[in-house]
Amino acid sequence: MDCLTEFDRLILMVVPSTSMQQSAPEGWGISLAHAQAGTFSASNQMLASIDGFLEAPAQVILQAGLQNFAKITPQYPGVRAPLDPAICRAWLRQLTPLLDQWFGPYGRPWEMQAWYSLVTTPPAQLAPIQRLPHVDGTDPTQIAMMLYLHRTGHGGTAFFRHKSTGLESLTANDFARYAAALQAEVGRTGLPPAAYPTDGAPHFERVHTVPGAFNSAVFYRGNILHSGVIDNAAPLSADPAEGRLTINAFFRPAAGAGATGTG
Repeated sequence: MDCLTEFDRLILMVVPSTSMQQSAPEGWGISLAHAQAGTFSASNQMLASIDGFLEAPAQVILQAGLQNFAKITPQYPGVRAPLDPAICRAWLRQLTPLLDQWFGPYGRPWEMQAWYSLVTTPPAQLAPIQRLPHVDGTDPTQIAMMLYLHRTGHGGTAFFRHKSTGLESLTANDFARYAAALQAEVGRTGLPPAAYPTDGAPHFERVHTVPGAFNSAVFYRGNILHSGVIDNAAPLSADPAEGRLTINAFFRPAAGAGATGTG
């Protein structure tokens, strides 16, 4: 049931924030004019957002239609296609000061992985782990980004608290306790129904929801319990122009890199 290895299993290029080109490829420019940050829940979890992220979202959606989507990991309920590393380099150059401000600084350059993502798995076919809130890893320095590029009946991202442990985020020290408690609960109540998580009942409670407005990007620590907001009654198209298309990214400080003073 462990989905914590998703980041490490992705066979995608890691793009460091050094030796970066000066501008994004044509049609892939981003705007940081509407960046903001705040916290949610009693745990003061950091959540940052940028509305109007892409300067030309329609062009990016058209490009998504040209990609070869495939199932990359068993944890993700859909298909993905990697972003061009040149795009990642350009975005990372612009985003690095904000990542330092919101989540750091760590004295090391940031690395980035990113891909187009489409949720396509029907609720009835979900694996048990996909019916529960999840984390992307137990490292609190790993930052997730979700860029919403759909106008479907599906929503954005929801964040949860595990009721019996009170945990909203998981670290390496917390995970064994959390896993044991959840396993015991599922042993008593049975597996969740074959559906995407909604309010989190009976073992979780939803503490915050991002609506997932078109062309908005949100940033949060990947070790927070979360789930995509999926309407279990709405279709899940594999067509990027019609489905729940997002661009997902992970950022984390480069391992073993020397201090730079700028993160």
